[in-house]
Amino acid sequence: MHRLIYLHGFRSSPHSHKATILKERFEHMAIVDRFCCPQLPMSPLASLSLIQDRYRPTSDDVFVGSSLGGLYAHWLAERYGSRCVLINPAVYPSVKLSSYVGSLKAYHSDADLTWAPSDVEELRSIESVGLTRPERYLLLAATGDELIDWRDMQQRYQAAEQLIVEGSDHAFSGFENHIDRILSFAGFLQHSND
Repeated sequence: MHRLIYLHGFRSSPHSHKATILKERFEHMAIVDRFCCPQLPMSPLASLSLIQDRYRPTSDDVFVGSSLGGLYAHWLAERYGSRCVLINPAVYPSVKLSSYVGSLKAYHSDADLTWAPSDVEELRSIESVGLTRPERYLLLAATGDELIDWRDMQQRYQAAEQLIVEGSDHAFSGFENHIDRILSFAGFLQHSND
């Protein structure tokens, strides 16, 4: 039985809007046991290790990642031959995220976080992952993303199936309007309403 493994973005959590909406949908479909959404550590390599150790992914699983979680989802999909849905994914983020080195606050709690120079180096080591079978990928990119240029996403994933949404933002407001498309691509629905 395949699972959907959702990977949140930088400083985010399993309590993000997208993660919550997806979990609620899996509850509604009575398959919440097939939805996985862990709290990821700040370290990119520790995040990848956590997913691999906790879930033991297979090619049947589907990775869905938002922002930095999109890079992780891409890396894992390549490693396991899985399908992958990317929502405003980070494209070569090490340069931009190097300016965040230091103490940070989490978005959905008062937790103190630390982003270290070693975390930036870890990003550099994974961000150039290839795209071997683009038919396994679905890109959702918002033209109104204020953090990542949607054209960079479109270029990086040019051979993949793409849904370019006019407007919206980095958080992908209106995400709920695209859940059927995501779940259909991921093999959880027979037909898409998009």
